[in-house]
Amino acid sequence: MSLFAKVARPALFRLGGGDAEHAHEWTLNRLASLPSPALAALRRQYAFAAPVDVFGVRFPNRVGLAAGMDKNGLALPAWPALGFGFVEVGTVTAKPQPGNDKPRLFRLKESEAIINRMGFNNLGAAALADRLAQLGKLDVPLGISLGKSKVTPLEEAVEDYLFSYRLLHPYADYIAVNVSSPNTPGLRSLQDRDSIAALLKALSGPVPVLVKIAPDLTEPAIAELLEVCLEHGAAGLIATNTTLSRDGIAESDQHLAGEAGGLSGKPLTERARQVVKFVADETGGRLPIIGVGGIMSVDDAARLLDAGASLVQLYSGFIYRGPDLVRAVARGARPIRSHRAR
Repeated sequence: MSLFAKVARPALFRLGGGDAEHAHEWTLNRLASLPSPALAALRRQYAFAAPVDVFGVRFPNRVGLAAGMDKNGLALPAWPALGFGFVEVGTVTAKPQPGNDKPRLFRLKESEAIINRMGFNNLGAAALADRLAQLGKLDVPLGISLGKSKVTPLEEAVEDYLFSYRLLHPYADYIAVNVSSPNTPGLRSLQDRDSIAALLKALSGPVPVLVKIAPDLTEPAIAELLEVCLEHGAAGLIATNTTLSRDGIAESDQHLAGEAGGLSGKPLTERARQVVKFVADETGGRLPIIGVGGIMSVDDAARLLDAGASLVQLYSGFIYRGPDLVRAVARGARPIRSHRAR
């Protein structure tokens, strides 16, 4: 058992009387306040270089931090020091919003899973743009995940995304279009053909745009979405978001299974791999894939890469396994399919 699992994780999980969101915010604030010598020491311990080019962007390694961990870019200098080869901030919305009522983040410890119904809580696109302007260029590529403001009607979604895009794309190495969170009413309907086509047309520009999809879509629905992505110039796909399914939850965690929200972590491992493989097979490698969902080990990441992913992202795995997992996956991320590194 690693030092993180023996010491750091139990201490973090006790913070705030076991409240997951309290621990999350406490950790972000501590990471944000790390001085340069501490960041340099972390980098010596965790950073690993294995550069790869994907959708025209050079990545120091294949392992990224998934959206949702650092929505407002509070701790951006810390993530490369912990070994991540890229960072995705957000999901950010055009308008600041508090998100859903608390509690809204739950650990399912035996299942190594998380249920969240955060609801895109963030300070808004303008605040993030100001922060990124002050911070300057990161050491690693930066992705920015865009979502729809909750108060914006679905028929005005394109303009809502476009407002955020115009403010933020100058700071981004890629833009992720989040149309698959289960925690904003009606958002997943934007994955249909007409809606995603309109979004991709509006967001065309100098920065690669990727679409993040739900693991709960049927294969015919994914295939239709892929046609639109290819037709309208999407640079790639992020597969997958959290799931509404509750399959794979341990018996001891069943008391939390009824909590509303999206499930991430170990129960999503196999479904994420299936979706990545379907996308890779369906497109013949024409759409690069960032694989995310249930990566709890080097083997989990290797299986996603073997299924067709070019890059992978961590969220729940980082919470349960810590920075040792980042370095281990970066060291072990050797794709097999020749179409992956594009």
